[in-house]
Amino acid sequence: MNEEESRRRIKEWLLKEVGKDWEDDVQMRPKFKGFSGQRSDWEPNYIFWKDLIIKLSRHLNLFFVNPSQVKTVWFNRGGLTPLCLDHVLLEMHNSGELIRSSDLIDPASGQLSQIIRRVARLAGLSRSPDLTEGDLIISTLLKEKAAEVIKVLSENHWTYSCIITIRKLQEICGGSQEAYAVLSYLSGCGKAKYLTINRQDVIEGVKISLSTTAVSGPSSLDYDTLHLIWTAEKLQQQLDVIDQRYEILRGKALASLKSGNKVIALRHTRELKLASQSREKCTALLNRVEEVIRVLADAESSKQVTEAIRIGARAIKENSTSVDEVQRCLEELDESIATQKEADDVLGSVGSTTYTEIEDEDFEEEFKKLELEIGGALSPVPTVDMGSSKETISSKTAELLSQSIANLTITDDVGKETVVQDSTKAVRNNRNPEAASKE
Repeated sequence: MNEEESRRRIKEWLLKEVGKDWEDDVQMRPKFKGFSGQRSDWEPNYIFWKDLIIKLSRHLNLFFVNPSQVKTVWFNRGGLTPLCLDHVLLEMHNSGELIRSSDLIDPASGQLSQIIRRVARLAGLSRSPDLTEGDLIISTLLKEKAAEVIKVLSENHWTYSCIITIRKLQEICGGSQEAYAVLSYLSGCGKAKYLTINRQDVIEGVKISLSTTAVSGPSSLDYDTLHLIWTAEKLQQQLDVIDQRYEILRGKALASLKSGNKVIALRHTRELKLASQSREKCTALLNRVEEVIRVLADAESSKQVTEAIRIGARAIKENSTSVDEVQRCLEELDESIATQKEADDVLGSVGSTTYTEIEDEDFEEEFKKLELEIGGALSPVPTVDMGSSKETISSKTAELLSQSIANLTITDDVGKETVVQDSTKAVRNNRNPEAASKE
């Protein structure tokens, strides 16, 4: 994107974000002035410019910003630039919103060196900030980019950590500068470890934690995995080159054949055959390397599972819990889940009943009839005085009543009278057993 196109995009975004006030001299003149007086006097303008810088950087998908470009290009209104931007950038740096690229922790340095540099920065022992040197990093957007990198890696790896080459990290981040900043941030958080192998070619990689825990220290297996991953990437690059050459030779062979030059066409055909054989060999080697990488990943996963089992066994032993008790708890949990599922299914089937088809007046009328029938059928419950307490002696009557209510179902108008009669008959039979036997 050229500079003119960039200016046009920025202006369109500002008109959308700020509105018509951006082109209103009366509204924008106070905001373009330098800061003076107490902080309370200029803080609203500071917040306005700070938020605008962060939002525009996010819109442009940048977390590196150049101070000169921010002052002379981003917010240029017909040759007028905000006089307060130097002060805004300095305040953002002091509050931690901006980080100088020179202040980034070198991920390749040792842990002691990183700690000393961080302490010196916090203690103010480093020299005063010069924000004109190099680019500035917006810390909020750097954190978002780091989270995006971990999300992308998590979609392709199912382990707690993964190992990638620096080239792969640069591809995800969109450049070497961005990758260095992300790696520096993740290293400072304990979420990444820089790896390097010094052989014929220097192999650089990084071990990144994909969980909430810090990444573990690199092992010999990690370095072997990095070497294999680097080899697979080199083989894939070679395959891409072979494919490109194959397509070029194929096009030349067809063109020569159409023009009647069979000798040239035959030569290109031979080259195509050699390219095809090279591709087969390279593909076979790549498949072997990828298979070894998968075996190592499975071994790492098995190691984690074994470690989890060992920790679980230790916890059971420390709490004096037997394996039978654990198995019994698991079975009870399964039964509870099954019971809950059955209850949910029943409730779901009941919820699907078309209660809207039942008239409210008919429902209330039948409910009143039921109350009258039950109230007339029941006699007062005799009690026996036992000091300060009373004991009910008609448990059978109450049980029959409960059964009658439990068997009550909502039917159509013809079935309603039958249900009420059955309920009344059950209560009447309880009061007069002899009449019940005759019936």
